[in-house]
Amino acid sequence: MYVRQCQGCAYNMWNPKIIDTDKSLYIAIAEALERDIRLGVLKPGQKMPTHRELADIIGVNVTTVTRAYKEAERKGLITGTVGRGTYITADMGTDSSIMKVEDRTSRTIDMGLVLPLYSCEPDISGVIEKLLKEKQVHRFLRYTDPLGLPEHRETGAYWVSRFGIQASREDIVICAGAQHALTCCLNSLLEAGDRIAVDYLTYPGIKAIAKNLGIKLEPIQMDKEGMLPGSLEAACRRNPVKGVYLMPCVQNPTTSCMSMKRRKEIANIIEQNHLTLIEDDIYSFTCKEELPAITALIPQNSIYIAGVSKAFYAGLRVAYVVAPKHFRNKVAQAVVNTIWMAPTLNSAIVSECIMNHTADKIIISKMEEVSRRFGIVESKLSKYSYTGNSSSFFIWLNLPEPWTGKEFELACRENGVSVFCADKFAVGGEAAPSAVRISLSGTDTIEELEKGLAIIEQLLSKEYIRYETIF
Repeated sequence: MYVRQCQGCAYNMWNPKIIDTDKSLYIAIAEALERDIRLGVLKPGQKMPTHRELADIIGVNVTTVTRAYKEAERKGLITGTVGRGTYITADMGTDSSIMKVEDRTSRTIDMGLVLPLYSCEPDISGVIEKLLKEKQVHRFLRYTDPLGLPEHRETGAYWVSRFGIQASREDIVICAGAQHALTCCLNSLLEAGDRIAVDYLTYPGIKAIAKNLGIKLEPIQMDKEGMLPGSLEAACRRNPVKGVYLMPCVQNPTTSCMSMKRRKEIANIIEQNHLTLIEDDIYSFTCKEELPAITALIPQNSIYIAGVSKAFYAGLRVAYVVAPKHFRNKVAQAVVNTIWMAPTLNSAIVSECIMNHTADKIIISKMEEVSRRFGIVESKLSKYSYTGNSSSFFIWLNLPEPWTGKEFELACRENGVSVFCADKFAVGGEAAPSAVRISLSGTDTIEELEKGLAIIEQLLSKEYIRYETIF
């Protein structure tokens, strides 16, 4: 079917040209949209015609276009916002996975993944040997309470107290890492079709979980402190938002940190609109300024996730979830429904590391190493705009014109360096900024980091030539 041209269109709108009339029209329109995205006719962040405009362009009724748009939204091709219109999804054409399950080239300098600085973690065998001698290890090799053993939950309450959370062991659920905790929270508290507000640049893990569960992410505008209260309020008026996902301290990917004033403003909006906050505080141990978590302000409206993976021994996969009574059993049931329980032996090892202060010693060592690495960033990238500080595991680099994030990521990859472009973190229809996240902890050595930053600096300083390798 050849589509007739729209008469009198005020601006350049998408015209699908050809659609497959052997299929239902709404399916054919959605497939034509997908095809034109793949061919580059439609770009991420591009505004789509209204339902009526596209109906006029194609020569079908509005109901058919509405069904086509719903199908395209279900497939993640477009996103619609009441009062703003429909846009091609900002991360379209970008793999938002944290890590691809495939063979990785050993020659690549990894400055994409934010790893825990393994070189700062001492041999753990002494801790394990002590644990095996002193404890009744058989207790850790059985099915146990999905909440976690009481003594391990007690350690969890002690650990979160350093972030301003006053909790008892009854408030703690132990999960197998922060990603598992996020999965349990979304799975137990939200249903397919529900909306949760997130920063419009957010952690890719929450995007993956939401997509798998059919939960819609509502993008909220940001500034240098993170989520804007006014934008969150507007979203609550616009759509039935049920929750908010936040990283108030060292937001991933922008490194923004909320002031106390901003935390209170966000907390008030959450409370007034009866929302549930999911607070991911994975990087709080790196914060120089000791500010209480937002959860401390609104404990009855909030679930707090304190993963320890970036702090020490990531392979143990332990995260402490602080949940009020009315959420706790739901989260625990989600643990049962996914893995039955977090590995108890791992929880025992983590507890031992926390209580004998091995964890504190590792954190001090990591902060010293990160400070050294940030010093290299300051010397190599002094001419460019970026955010981050001497305790940051990663920085957010604003690219000079005419670079885009995707093009810079590809150019880096062609030259043996892995970085993550802004598009990987984008949510909604607004085009991602020209920026990349650069991990300072992905390389094993400072020497490798220096080499990677030298390549990045050369790409930034060279006259722009698309995808050209410089070595």
